[in-house]
Formats: sequence, C-alpha cells, structure tokens
Amino acid sequence: MTLRTERLIMRRWRESDRAPFAALNADPETMRFFPATLDRAASDAMVESIEARFDRHGFGFWALEVAATGAFIGLTGLNPLPDGLPGAGQLEVGWRLARHAWHRGYATEAARAALGVAAGELGRTEIWSLTAVLNTPSQAVMRRLGLTEAARFDHPRIPPGDPLRPQVAYRGLLRQA
Repeated sequence: MTLRTERLIMRRWRESDRAPFAALNADPETMRFFPATLDRAASDAMVESIEARFDRHGFGFWALEVAATGAFIGLTGLNPLPDGLPGAGQLEVGWRLARHAWHRGYATEAARAALGVAAGELGRTEIWSLTAVLNTPSQAVMRRLGLTEAARFDHPRIPPGDPLRPQVAYRGLLRQA
C-alpha cells in the first residue's frame, strides 16, 4: 500500500532507504527521546521487522519521502501497542524523521494519512500515541492530530532514574471512513 499526501509519499521500504535510515537512527539529536541510538545492524533489523509486519498485517511504518524530490526523510505509520502499556491491544501512530525534515509539518501530514488507514481499511475506532514526557515536539504533533492526553506512566523497559522513563500517552477517537 502506497499513500500520497499533498507533499509526501508513504510507501514500502527499499534497499536504498537503509543507509539514510541508519544515519537517522545513529544521530544523537534525532534519537534524543529514544533510549539509545541504533547502529547499522540494529537499524536494518528494524526495517526487516517493519517489512515483516506489512507482509503479515498489511500495515506498519511506511518509509516516508518528499514527493517533489524523492528524498527519504524517515518513517510514519501504525504499530500495535504491546501489553503493559496504556492502549495495549490498540494501534499507535508514530513517526521518526531526520533532523533536516523537522519543523515542516511532515510528521502531522503523514500521521493524518496513517489515521485514515486506521479508521478506513482497518476499521479502528481509536488511536494512541506514546512518547517521553520530555518530548514536547511530538506531543505538539499529537495535539494537532486531535489526540488528548490519556495517561502518564513509567515505561517498563526504560530503567528507573532514566529521564526518558516518564512517558505520556495520548488517545483519540477516529471517524469511520
């Protein structure tokens, strides 16, 4: 499934996406709200996991490119929330963009397209999004999407004392297509 928005293309992953995705995942500034940067092997493994989810379920994190240039800028998509987190069993909308793509509205634009898939093709009635309490830029995207804060919690896979452990969950109801 390929999605097009006014400025973006959301598509399955290509071999040529792996190097820029690895660079994004290795950038400490881009990854400051994640527990750690990823090396090339871990980044490639993430792509393989994403593609496997698409093969099994027909959705996941799409590779994100700028339509006018074809430049890869990150990912946006849908992921099932695991047990032990707010919204467990529901879908989360998420994004990770390269630093050069920040502050252009791309995350919001792509996430809205992903919400359309969740409500339409997948028939979901609610969506969640989680991030570190410190990640105010992503929380601003969540609010632009119409999500509201639903819970604060300590992430069970982040060690006590880590500043990223306090997390916030946003939730929104989806209109059926």
